[in-house]
Amino acid sequence: MAHTRLARLEDAAEIAARLVENRSFLAPWEPVRPEEYFTAQGQYRLLDQQLTGYIDGHEVPLVVTDDTDRIVGRITVNGIVRGALQSAAIGYWIASSHNGRGLATAAVGEVKSLAFGPLGLHRLQAETVPHNGASQRVLRRNGFQPFGLAPEYLRIDGRWQDHVLFQALNPRG
Repeated sequence: MAHTRLARLEDAAEIAARLVENRSFLAPWEPVRPEEYFTAQGQYRLLDQQLTGYIDGHEVPLVVTDDTDRIVGRITVNGIVRGALQSAAIGYWIASSHNGRGLATAAVGEVKSLAFGPLGLHRLQAETVPHNGASQRVLRRNGFQPFGLAPEYLRIDGRWQDHVLFQALNPRG
């Protein structure tokens, strides 16, 4: 079963290895990335930025591990906004070798509990391209509901693509 934990700088090489292994698998769902992104150094720099964002309260960068503690994906709570909104967005991926095993569903569930528990958020948002049925099922299994379509929302796989917007609201208000 999946487990999430806070990413660490020393995870950079293992994350880079998963990204290299899954580059073509993830390409239809991701922005076009510079080559540095797929290196341990690139991931180290990204993790350093994200962990600074974590300290500042703007994001929570997590890794997804399997039952052997091997990193098999990432899930990040980002864009945390406090004040009247109390909201954030999530983004995630799971390695193709571990796809279809419920790991993404479990990881999103853990993050939803974190967001609506210790983080005290009211709302979580996630976006998917319309043809990403697997990710939409993960979100629906975790109580996310679609609430709109954003035309040409993000540049994914080299082109501006529409996205279905999903949200989950904290049942405790």
